[in-house]
Amino acid sequence: MKKYDVTALGELLIDFTYTGTSDQGNSLLEANPGGAPCNVLAMLNQCGRSTNFIGKVGKDQFGYLLHDTLVDLKIGIEGLCFDEEVNTTLAFVKTFENGDRDFAFYRNPGADMMLTEQEVQEEQVKNSRIFHFGTLSMTHEGVCRATEKAINAAKEAGVLISFDPNLRIPLWKNLQTAKEKMEYGLGKCDVCKISEEEVEFLTGEKEIGKGTQVLRNRFPVKLLFVTAGAEGSYAFYKDMMVYQPSFKLGGTIETTGAGDTFCGSILHNLLDRDMEQLKKEDLKQMLVFANAAAYLVTTKKGAIRSMPKTEEVWNIINENT
Repeated sequence: MKKYDVTALGELLIDFTYTGTSDQGNSLLEANPGGAPCNVLAMLNQCGRSTNFIGKVGKDQFGYLLHDTLVDLKIGIEGLCFDEEVNTTLAFVKTFENGDRDFAFYRNPGADMMLTEQEVQEEQVKNSRIFHFGTLSMTHEGVCRATEKAINAAKEAGVLISFDPNLRIPLWKNLQTAKEKMEYGLGKCDVCKISEEEVEFLTGEKEIGKGTQVLRNRFPVKLLFVTAGAEGSYAFYKDMMVYQPSFKLGGTIETTGAGDTFCGSILHNLLDRDMEQLKKEDLKQMLVFANAAAYLVTTKKGAIRSMPKTEEVWNIINENT
């Protein structure tokens, strides 16, 4: 028995989202705990899974807020470190009417970038059923080495590896490096959640089927999920492809955290299945649950504190399928 169902490594930050204007006409901002890896863990916790986070925040008011949030949500903090000098990373998220988002990051440097190899405890990774990571912990040399150490520990222990490329262009010095790190992750993972835009970025193919075929020919990913926003999602496994439309039920406020909710839902369902013996019906069920959960998180602001409970997800599924 492993201590944790899922351990994730990466960024933990504050997402500031716009909530309107004050009486004086100034923008009002809400401080939402965020960061893709912990968003994934938050969804898993809502599904009753045991989780652990490896990452770094600043020894400042935002760092303590994030620490307290993880404790409150019962996300494991064995791997959470504080930086004495560098402040917690901040992100400002603006959502446009068409659903697109613009990110402004205060991360030059940010505490999440300062995680070192020495601070990554391999036993935490090895004592997990799944290890999850993204590319934002590979934007700079030191934290990249820390990420690689965790990945190697997972490989050595036979831990299932999950990867989300999570491309955030403003955080990369150049796009070639971003592409190389995304390809590195694809070369190491068993399971990958990737967006249709990221498929096109990596392959040049606008058509999802063609793009995923390029990726599957190049990388040994066993199970590949592609999210296509409001159009739904796809699963690719062995010689199977399954498509599932999204839940278009209205009430969407913003899409922050939707992909992470989808990813956490997939990992939750995968924990109950044999990775080597998945059937088409398994893939369909996983997509339906993940799409429903992702829809629900878009009806709330923020991510970590906005993850739906499993009964809410099943209510949406039962009422609309």
